[in-house]
Amino acid sequence: MNENDNNSDGLDKARPNCAIFGIYGHPQASIMTYYGLHAQQHRGQEAAGITSVYYDEKKKQKRFAYTRNQGLVLDVFSDSKVLTEVLIGDSAIGHNRYSTTGSSNKSNIQPFNIVYHSGLLCLAHNGNLVNTKTLRRELREEGAIFQTTTDSELFMHLVARSKKENVLDQVLGALRKAQGAYSLAMITEIGLIAACDPLGVRPLNLGRIKLENGKYSYVVASETCAFDIINAEYIRPIENNEVILIDDEVLETNEVKSYKILEETPKPAHCIFEYIYFARPDSKVFGHNVDKVRRKLGKNLAIESPETDTNDKVRSMGVPDSGNTAALGYARTNSKLGNESVYEIGLIRSHYVGRTFIAPGQDNRAFKVKTKFNPVKGVIEGRNVVLIDDSIVRGTTSKILLNMIRENAQPKKLHMKITSPPIKHPCFYGMDFPTEKELIANDFDSIEAIAEEIGADTLHYLSEEMLMESMPKNRDNTELGFCTACFTGKYPIAPGD
Repeated sequence: MNENDNNSDGLDKARPNCAIFGIYGHPQASIMTYYGLHAQQHRGQEAAGITSVYYDEKKKQKRFAYTRNQGLVLDVFSDSKVLTEVLIGDSAIGHNRYSTTGSSNKSNIQPFNIVYHSGLLCLAHNGNLVNTKTLRRELREEGAIFQTTTDSELFMHLVARSKKENVLDQVLGALRKAQGAYSLAMITEIGLIAACDPLGVRPLNLGRIKLENGKYSYVVASETCAFDIINAEYIRPIENNEVILIDDEVLETNEVKSYKILEETPKPAHCIFEYIYFARPDSKVFGHNVDKVRRKLGKNLAIESPETDTNDKVRSMGVPDSGNTAALGYARTNSKLGNESVYEIGLIRSHYVGRTFIAPGQDNRAFKVKTKFNPVKGVIEGRNVVLIDDSIVRGTTSKILLNMIRENAQPKKLHMKITSPPIKHPCFYGMDFPTEKELIANDFDSIEAIAEEIGADTLHYLSEEMLMESMPKNRDNTELGFCTACFTGKYPIAPGD
């Protein structure tokens, strides 16, 4: 897959996976979903879609309406009549997409919708399965015909081919056959079903909206920033190995129905990159504030690798946007340690890059870095600068960025510090990290050699020990449980096929 197919700016970063949103029992369900997707646009900028479900009085059955297309949420739903006149009904699900498995063609845009023997089923999926090939082969042998090239479609076939009579049992059976990372939102004949895989790799949150009649509508979303924009009350994260059902009875009792996928719930393996990079700092994921974690990452980076140049005040600045909060934590801690340090906004990011036209002869990647970032010369020129970023993948973008800062702003020194350990292993659970041979940390035998390659005076990666010390804990002070396979190679779910 060409990297530009799933990243609108084509830069060398770990791409977020996808965003999902679901709502049940709201008179303006599709409008709420639109805003929920808009707030989570950072998790997927390739395509967006919404499916709403309404009751057809003439046919005496539930029916669905949907709109989905390539582009940003604002572009896909630019005609407001789609939300008010087409996507009618009091329940809906939505999806923002980056392609991780499957190509970026329109057939892969979610939500997916089918009508099968137990009624309608609409589904939005965030994550990646590791037994996709095995399941596809088995289903093909049973006569299944696939309409897409994405692993998300497998859930639809597994539910539709179930011999169970109850919809919830059909869904639970499908989830038990799927292996890998999944957070799901589904609308079925019996209500809104949301689920997190047994290890809870991808985040999913539960909230509710108080209606004018005093009752509540219930919502689920990948990040809680989707709740803020629609004035929804955050209730809790959906736990690993948990399936919840929101139906008409729940709307009356306000007691959410909860079930388990596996009888014994294993220790979670939450994706640690949600805190390092993916999630918005104003969100909660896995039950904790992202902003607080990133500040602590910066704090521990300063404890582990302080800047002690006594001849010049250190200018600490983040690579926007994920590096900003960590840079603030770094600067404050560095000052508390007795070093002259100040936080500065030294890089300005354009949020309107999109798919930029590249003229013949131009360096594609270098030009995209320049259209996205621009240094503030008055902050950097002649200064001792510490640049804070969340990660280095291939190293190509870091190299271009540092070179641009040197050429345009002439810093005295340019140090780079990373709020994660070196990435040495690919991810099989929804991030599109390249193969091991493409990762810069595997190309050089020392950190000093990587620093020289990207053009930094010094380079420091946060250690695994301090990374884990930065992570939040359970209320009883036990480990929350994280997947760190991209750093350690210890995969909590066998990569499979």
